[in-house]
Amino acid sequence: MIREPVVSGQFYPENKKDLEKMIQDCIVHKFGPKNQIKNSNEKIYGVISPHAGYEYSGPTACHSFCSVASQNPELIIIVGPNHYGIGQNVATMSNISWKTPLGTVLVNSEYSEEISNTSKFIKIDNYSHSRDHSLEVQIPMLQHLFSEKFQIVPIILLEQNLETAIDVGNAISKIAKKKNTLIIGSSDFTHYEENSFAYLQDEALIEPILKMNVEKFYQVLYEKRVTACGFGAIASTMIACKNLGATRGELLSYTTSGDISGDKDSVVGYGAIKFV
Repeated sequence: MIREPVVSGQFYPENKKDLEKMIQDCIVHKFGPKNQIKNSNEKIYGVISPHAGYEYSGPTACHSFCSVASQNPELIIIVGPNHYGIGQNVATMSNISWKTPLGTVLVNSEYSEEISNTSKFIKIDNYSHSRDHSLEVQIPMLQHLFSEKFQIVPIILLEQNLETAIDVGNAISKIAKKKNTLIIGSSDFTHYEENSFAYLQDEALIEPILKMNVEKFYQVLYEKRVTACGFGAIASTMIACKNLGATRGELLSYTTSGDISGDKDSVVGYGAIKFV
């Protein structure tokens, strides 16, 4: 089976040549990381990456991907929010490949089934993934940056509470120990607020992420009503990376759509974070 792209031509170009050029433009953008690959012996367990259209969040996302581009993982576990409210509360996929203009990426069905059996909440349900962009937009950038073939385990969250995040994070870390694995938490930060307010809101939420304090993260999220869409994906990634040995997060970049477009009345925040 093939999972066809649903936001190709909208969030990123549908033509291979145009897509590759846009990713490269995001890398060298004034808000991008400038250099394509950072060769480092630093162990990076996972990253947080935004999932808006490349025009807006691509330069920030490239900070996350370029920080790990020399690692060439065999397996990439991508977890993000379910924006459409369809399917299971938490779902992975099996017996399917994801198609993008840059080719296809195989879902590792063995690990998808194992992670489903390990978790109390994760079900195998391809339909849950059929409309959403939160995982899809990560894949072309991964294809562009990694020279070796990799497989994925996609996980999409409709339920994002703390109990679910702990369960999903623990299940991810068990699978991640089996191969050279990278974990990606897909989320945007504050939505549709004035630019300076978005910066304040997201600064408050990013602080406990960098300290890998999941309980404090949820406390800030709820008390300040921060409108980060993939908060459960961020929490799951934090938990998994901490289980694997990460001790801190490092903020690589933070921007808003207003920084890109100049319209700062109603913006969306984007953060790139690595866990080391």
